[in-house]
Amino acid sequence: MTEGEDRKTVEAVLRGERAAYAVLVDRYKDRVFNLAYRMTGRFSDADDLTQEAFIRAYVNLSRFETEKSFFTWLYTISLNTVRNHLKKRNRDFIDNAVEWAEHVAAGAGPAASDPEGDMNERQLQELLQECLLRLPLDTREAVILRFYQDLSFEETAEILGISLSAAKMRVYRGLEKLKEGLSKKG
Repeated sequence: MTEGEDRKTVEAVLRGERAAYAVLVDRYKDRVFNLAYRMTGRFSDADDLTQEAFIRAYVNLSRFETEKSFFTWLYTISLNTVRNHLKKRNRDFIDNAVEWAEHVAAGAGPAASDPEGDMNERQLQELLQECLLRLPLDTREAVILRFYQDLSFEETAEILGISLSAAKMRVYRGLEKLKEGLSKKG
């Protein structure tokens, strides 16, 4: 869907067509969930945070500036929802990596045709997630938006409310820290 179609859908919701909001939810729910999951490392938290982000967006829809991108606006709300959650949670982020690893080890997904290759891939993903969760929050956000959400540096900067050069710097610092973490573990 284009930004113009998003705007028309938002306008329909604001006119009282509440069911039109489901179109926006369907379009962006997977991306918001992925953002929440990568930031928290927990499927259950990601589910809750995705719902909370869409509720917040719906409640504040009248504040959306139609000349801007709905996607960017929604992502900003989603990221702030996750940030607030992480501030409230008083646990070590590594616990999240353990839960994620247990979920993967429990067999999330279909039977493997190459068990050894799949095991190596799972181990690599577990290690990467653990290293990702060790990054400082602002760096983790930038890396996730850029590489896991496949956003441009410009979109990343806009969502984070920072300059383009600052977004690039955060991403590159994050990549360096991930490389260091992976090399220590590897």
